[in-house]
Amino acid sequence: MTNRPIIAISTGDPSGIGPEISVKALKHKEIYDICRPFLIGDGAVFSDGSGSTPAFHPADRVEAMEFHPGIPDLLDLNLLDRRPPVGVVNEKSGNAAFQYVKRAIELAMDGQADATVTAPISKEAINLAGHKFAGHTEIYAHYTNTKDYAMLLAYGHFRVIHVSTHVPLRDACDLVKKDRVFQVIKMADEACKRLGIPNPRIAVAGLNPHAGENGMFGREETDEILPAVWEAKQAGIHADGPIPADTVFSRLNGKMYDICVCMYHDQGHIPTKLLGFQWDETNRKWRSVSGVNITVGLPIIRVSVDHGTAFDIAGKGIASEESMVNAISCAAQFAKK
Repeated sequence: MTNRPIIAISTGDPSGIGPEISVKALKHKEIYDICRPFLIGDGAVFSDGSGSTPAFHPADRVEAMEFHPGIPDLLDLNLLDRRPPVGVVNEKSGNAAFQYVKRAIELAMDGQADATVTAPISKEAINLAGHKFAGHTEIYAHYTNTKDYAMLLAYGHFRVIHVSTHVPLRDACDLVKKDRVFQVIKMADEACKRLGIPNPRIAVAGLNPHAGENGMFGREETDEILPAVWEAKQAGIHADGPIPADTVFSRLNGKMYDICVCMYHDQGHIPTKLLGFQWDETNRKWRSVSGVNITVGLPIIRVSVDHGTAFDIAGKGIASEESMVNAISCAAQFAKK
């Protein structure tokens, strides 16, 4: 048991589905076969949706945790004496969610946790509480003093990594610069190797329609992206591009490549969630909500679910823990490398 990595799980916005999917994930015995997970949150907010409260093993420090399947260890921050309003953005939940994340980062930086996993937060709520961050990625970068980082999404063999994320689309185009694109190509190569891919094949997407058509529809491909790809090749990285975005994801899904470097947030998020999020129209619910979000470039490991707070179904006991199970498994894999 002591050889298995310790995983700190911040349980997300108390008004969303984070607490529910965190508890559900730790009911999977196979999780304990690969790691030693524990929750960071507030005991007062947990419920299975029926009003009952799951059993926990409370611990005020990592050394006191027992890691028994079915009885999650809980580091209770005691920020809340009751669950805030469910399904709505509010300041109390925003502050609590932020503090859970901050504590997870601190434990990992101190070497008390081998990796961290994050349940979804509301960006609006944490900002309402006075914490001016665009999301998890920026919080981690700030508290680990990391300048160069990137967001990587994975759904099975389908992986994307982003040159920019939480910025307006008008600004994202201006952030496509040679140095940044090359930097993200390098991070893609390193991340794939940590995932067990010895010689990653990296696709680099274009920004403009048809990858610019040799400057007819924009010069970013010619002036910024292509020089970055050439520099990567000279560094021994197997990178191809720029490849038009309307075909590159079909190639990625067909396993021609191991990962795609995307130029902005939605360019990578849309195809990944199209594959990982499956809606069941007959039963009017999500049949599958799968995939993970990895922040690369940090001095610690951070993996997250690839979905939001789902305020519309919070407190009903119907949220799927599939993405959380994926995230914990991925974090354990990273921590072993």
